[in-house]
Amino acid sequence: MTTALPLNQISATDAAAAIAAGRLTSEALVASCLERIRAREDAVQAWARVDPDLALAQARSRDRESPRSRLHGIPVGIKDVIDTCDLPTEYGSPIYRGHQPACDAACVAQVRELGGVMLGKTVSTEFATRHPNKTRNPHDPARTPGGSSSGSAAAVADCMVPIAFGTQTSSSIIRPAAYCGVVGYKPSFGLINRAGLKFLAESLDTIGTLTRCIADAALVVEALAGLPPTPFGEVPRLKPRIGLCRTPYWKQADAATQANLENAARLLAQAGARVTDVDLAGEFGALAETQIAVSSYEFYRALTHERTRFPERISASLTARIAAGGNVTRAQYEAGVTLAERCRQRIDDVLRDHDVLLAPSAPGEAPPLESTGDPIFGLTWTLLQLPCITLPCGKGPRGLPLGVQVIGNRGGDAALFVNAEWMARALAQL
Repeated sequence: MTTALPLNQISATDAAAAIAAGRLTSEALVASCLERIRAREDAVQAWARVDPDLALAQARSRDRESPRSRLHGIPVGIKDVIDTCDLPTEYGSPIYRGHQPACDAACVAQVRELGGVMLGKTVSTEFATRHPNKTRNPHDPARTPGGSSSGSAAAVADCMVPIAFGTQTSSSIIRPAAYCGVVGYKPSFGLINRAGLKFLAESLDTIGTLTRCIADAALVVEALAGLPPTPFGEVPRLKPRIGLCRTPYWKQADAATQANLENAARLLAQAGARVTDVDLAGEFGALAETQIAVSSYEFYRALTHERTRFPERISASLTARIAAGGNVTRAQYEAGVTLAERCRQRIDDVLRDHDVLLAPSAPGEAPPLESTGDPIFGLTWTLLQLPCITLPCGKGPRGLPLGVQVIGNRGGDAALFVNAEWMARALAQL
């Protein structure tokens, strides 16, 4: 294959087309990714486990077959809270050091069935919560890549792999994508099957992707969920209706993030979008607190085995969060669930007048390694079960990436891809 880019830097979409045409082998693509990992892993520390021999054996096997799908021969990183039968799955916790699941999670089994290559397991924070793990931000090793999909975001940003699975309970795809300067896609709730995921909060946990372009995110969900091909050919003709939603938490965004979002809205309007303000008032202002209560109630129970059998192996920060979850009553939980459902119906009304909403992805640039960052700008959308995409957009005062978040209708993931692609092209001027 002739390309101006090294193989590890090309998109999965372009690689898939080249593999299907016989111009690229999976072995060459996987080998290039493994070489990048060898060169950069000591600095970035994105991987919990990589077995180069196993990855190359998979790739050679794929090269002997006719392509099964557009994912055929494409390497994929698997967040280490998602079970794999041939590599350990440790859930970011010393409790599960060396743990080997008997079978693959559903999404992993699907990728294998479709001809994809499991490149390795990417680092997760402890049980996909906020306690930092070892991964560094590839743009500045003194800064966090975000949590909890830290390894997936960093590996994709550093061109170690074109696609990696992440998970989101609060803002664990959207925020790391913003900090690392990649595309983070949290699907509509339940679109990607969650069997084999280590649950934290079962009513919220969502499997999504980290990629370097929107087309690669669409490729994955089309293959795994059976969606029809995304009509990207419509993009040049769009004039999207965009709701600028500063959210009730606007004051928690720093000045650079606020200016970046306002500049993005201006540029999108100049490019032909209809941009109008959306104010989520009233009950919407309680959704962040509600998400915390609902998720805390659920993960206190989901982690019963770990907190009762191995309390000494749980971090102090997670121990405190677990204790807080034990104080959430059933009545409070049910009230939160009821409020969430009421607001889901109300947001449907808001989105009838807008194709997408535009909001912050994170309060600012990636903070120092001691923190994985504040999830405040993901809590509401996760609780509302809406599909969301972080688009890389702008730089902060330290020259680190910023992002903007694009939110679509529940179940409207294909439309979100098309509108987000239009916006990404317009925002490329920033």
